[in-house]
Amino acid sequence: MPGSNYPPKKSPIFGESHSLSDEEATYVQEMIQEAQQSSRQLSIPQGDLDAGATTKLSPNAAQIINESKVRPILNRFNRDFLYGQGRFDEYQGGLLLKWGDGYSRKHIWVSVEDENLIFEKSHYKRCDKPYCNGTHHILSRDLWTNSALVNAELGDCFRRPVYETSDD
Repeated sequence: MPGSNYPPKKSPIFGESHSLSDEEATYVQEMIQEAQQSSRQLSIPQGDLDAGATTKLSPNAAQIINESKVRPILNRFNRDFLYGQGRFDEYQGGLLLKWGDGYSRKHIWVSVEDENLIFEKSHYKRCDKPYCNGTHHILSRDLWTNSALVNAELGDCFRRPVYETSDD
């Protein structure tokens, strides 16, 4: 466009995203830790755990987490999007993926109650999904056996994570 004050538009980029190999992911993770000069560990050392802390899923919660494919999906998010900088914490009733530092600490919390898989959400009022109670999405067995739905829910949790408050 002659006489225009705007720079010419760039042509769009075409192609597919590149998934990292295990070696590339490990290399990137090490580079990030070195660049940040961080001594932060990605797991809590056993000696630092409170004697009453539960760091293992109950058998029922472990079975539902495994059958719903939550852990491999979160592992993929951690590897491909967080470059392995996320930290997993297990509790008797659920699994927590945390990432970020200081004021930007975010998390995805997935818990199990009875036979239901529960996703903590960042919204505080009911959304249009029939399994929303306002603060959580509660998936019954017939819903959490659908891997595509679980992946979509976790993807939504990743895009709009819950920020930790100062009392967490």
